[in-house]
Amino acid sequence: MDLKGKKVLVVGLGKSGLAAAIFLRRRGAQVTVSDTKSAEALARDIPALLEEGINVESGGHGLLTFRRQDLIVVSPGVPLDTPELVQVKNLGLPVIGELELAARYLQGQVIAITGSNGKTTTTTLVGEILSAAKLPTLVGGNIGVPVVSLIDPSTPQSWSVLEVSSFQLESTIEFHPRIALILNITPDHLDRHGDLENYVRAKERIFAAQTAEDLLVLNADNALAAAAAQRAKSQVYLFSNAHPVDRGAWVENGHILFRTKKGATPDSVLPLNEIPLKGAHNIENVLAAVCAARLAGVDPATIRAAVKNFHAVEHRLEFVAQVCGVDYYNDSKATNVDATEKAISAFPRGIHLILGGKDKNSDYSELNQLLKERVRAVYTIGSAAEKIESQIRGVVSIHSAVTLEKAVHAAANAARPGEVVLLAPACSSFDQFENYEQRGHIFKQLVNDLKDNFICPAT
Repeated sequence: MDLKGKKVLVVGLGKSGLAAAIFLRRRGAQVTVSDTKSAEALARDIPALLEEGINVESGGHGLLTFRRQDLIVVSPGVPLDTPELVQVKNLGLPVIGELELAARYLQGQVIAITGSNGKTTTTTLVGEILSAAKLPTLVGGNIGVPVVSLIDPSTPQSWSVLEVSSFQLESTIEFHPRIALILNITPDHLDRHGDLENYVRAKERIFAAQTAEDLLVLNADNALAAAAAQRAKSQVYLFSNAHPVDRGAWVENGHILFRTKKGATPDSVLPLNEIPLKGAHNIENVLAAVCAARLAGVDPATIRAAVKNFHAVEHRLEFVAQVCGVDYYNDSKATNVDATEKAISAFPRGIHLILGGKDKNSDYSELNQLLKERVRAVYTIGSAAEKIESQIRGVVSIHSAVTLEKAVHAAANAARPGEVVLLAPACSSFDQFENYEQRGHIFKQLVNDLKDNFICPAT
């Protein structure tokens, strides 16, 4: 796609919007950025854009600005049903996302990973396995590095391992990973997608442009993910923690096995006791990573060594500290109910659980059985607190903490040696924090402050 002289609008600044705008400008396009945030809110990025010769429209979207373009590139955080985008799409103007833009220029092979939960851990692990195998490896996408930023360092020999979200996938057209993975699909982002069917449809765009030469890895233990096989043109591989599969990875007698075709003698890749991550969900993440790595040609010994040396990704069931005999875990990335269920399931009992943030049209009553079995108390924070409390009332002791700081201190005073304080909010962070990373960092700071200043309760 020749961009020279083309008029291109980037809608939504953010990290990927900024990267896309600069990439487009340096490829010769006439670039404008449009964002609903005020000029003051965008003050950190506007000087860099102006220096590149990029026009900036702030404080709202002008319909005329949209109509005067040859191409519109949408940042993941901007819904496709934004009125201006709907109007220009009806006029026939091409509208794509940053992922689609990058995919048209990225060299080499692509492994793309999506799912409601486990994306970042699996993406990071696959990247580390491929690097251990001495393959030229780039890692990016929803994990924090815009895919556009991988274009220049990519080569025909490189492997780009991409975490891709439903927000990124819904605006793809030709995006064509050599290996695609769907880790799981559970209700999430229904406030954006409207209903579960739309959300599933967005996730399945990861394989929509694949051919019979490409590879698709699905979770056999997750009904919505496994059902995607019926609609795929690519070669399907499965992974399961519950039973053998014809081709793919599974657990048997405490080991992860992998085979490439039905009836073949499987490779023994690694024993489960060498996985250094807590929780059954992380066994699924490793199974998925084993599939991706074996399909990319990595030998079992290299995979085993890389998994054994892998450490939990920050904000994903991350051990923070022990204070007065109580373990504190940061799972700020648990931004939906399913992720919180997995976090709770990683501990047998005695959990002090911090829940809340911005609601995503979730049903928190799905947590009730686990709350009854494993959680001593729930501490609610954020704008979703009232809804959460109404759906779990009578099941577990509830403390309305309002803020994360108050929740941490209340839990610290109530928890006893051998118990766990767990931040696994089941909500997005955008009511009180910039993102889940900031929420997790503040939680860790509060816990580390406890180590220095907290007086242990009498037992």
